[in-house]
Amino acid sequence: MVGMSESRALQVGDLIELDVTGIAHGGVCVARHEGRVVFVADAIPGERVRALVTEARKKSFARAATVEVLAPSPDRRPHVWPEAALERAPEDRAGGAEFGHIALPRQRMLKAEVLADALRRFGGLSDAEISQAAANGGSSAGLSVEPAPGDDEANGLGWRTRVRLHVDEATGEVGPYAARSRRVIPVASLPLAVDGVNAIAPLDERMPDVATVELIAPSADDPRMLLGYTGERARAGENDRVREAVSGHELLVRAGGFWQVHRAAPTVLFEAVREAILHLIEAGRFDPAAGNLDLYGGAGLLAAAMADAAGPGLKVTTVEADAAATDDAAENLADHVGALAVTARTDAHLTELLRAPAPVRERLRRATVVLDPPRSGAGGEVCAQLGELAAANLVYVACDPVALARDTATLRGHGYELGSLRAFDLFPHTHHFEAIAVFTRA
Repeated sequence: MVGMSESRALQVGDLIELDVTGIAHGGVCVARHEGRVVFVADAIPGERVRALVTEARKKSFARAATVEVLAPSPDRRPHVWPEAALERAPEDRAGGAEFGHIALPRQRMLKAEVLADALRRFGGLSDAEISQAAANGGSSAGLSVEPAPGDDEANGLGWRTRVRLHVDEATGEVGPYAARSRRVIPVASLPLAVDGVNAIAPLDERMPDVATVELIAPSADDPRMLLGYTGERARAGENDRVREAVSGHELLVRAGGFWQVHRAAPTVLFEAVREAILHLIEAGRFDPAAGNLDLYGGAGLLAAAMADAAGPGLKVTTVEADAAATDDAAENLADHVGALAVTARTDAHLTELLRAPAPVRERLRRATVVLDPPRSGAGGEVCAQLGELAAANLVYVACDPVALARDTATLRGHGYELGSLRAFDLFPHTHHFEAIAVFTRA
């Protein structure tokens, strides 16, 4: 131990030795120093590391970054992004690839641990209930995180079709932010990005007066660069529409709108939701003529998956707060006679539905609701509204395990049970992943 006294509280800049014992949500590992929890970056559970304390303002925990590995895990690998590697000072490491030093199979094991822990702690589920939900989702070996097609062969590289870079106000240099910082780090490479993004990335340029640079490489269109200028909220070209190919469909999406960033993610989620609907149909739980909903619907990707599974008789309303995305959804779903695209906040739309006449409410009770909320989750109010709506089935697409777990607890309190659960590694070399949970109501 360097620079420490046994009795002195941790301070920023201290070097400490840590035995790393676990993984926490957010891409950091867990260790203890004299009884105090330390969240340590760039480590792997089972390792002993020397780490630099980067935050010590909290009495209950501190944060640190690994600077030397004293006893490495067999799963440690050379970092896939040199600009984020241990050889750099912690403050100079590019953010966005916090698992880049870990072998891909171990990354997925850690993500499964985080999901299971969240469901236990915040969702109130037992290990047996989690294992049963995973088995119902098709896993014979307990809860696991499935790789996307092609990722193992590419070592988890070359998957990002959308990358946002930032510009240093003083120097004009372009790059990502440092981890847990808003400091721009110039980089020479973007190894997680697809070739189309790398082909147009202005990494060796200076761009004064520009605040953000968003690079997109649509699956069925030419790459685009969207520039956000200092003091302006709009980005040049953000309302241009680009074409995305998904499972035999071609969808139109705003260049600056929301779209899954992994090259395979739209297809993976489309097919997973489609499969979930097919299972509900086989179980006799799906009514295509009911008041089916696609909440936080974006450009209509998951409503299209519902339509693929249910056929031309499907009635579904896709609800999205962004008017431009709703316009895209209306066009993307134009061939489905029973599809309607509505611009509204999810909570406001559900409030209207809860005031609807009895025949409408009856159609809603027979409905299946697909929802793909933001990282913060659907939240207590929307989950309570769904509970009052009492739809027969919920297909919940989640990008945050803790938010999913909290919403699981709320939905269980309103009469829903977790029927099946799948998870997908759609963000290799980061701590992020997606999950699809199917809830049913007796």
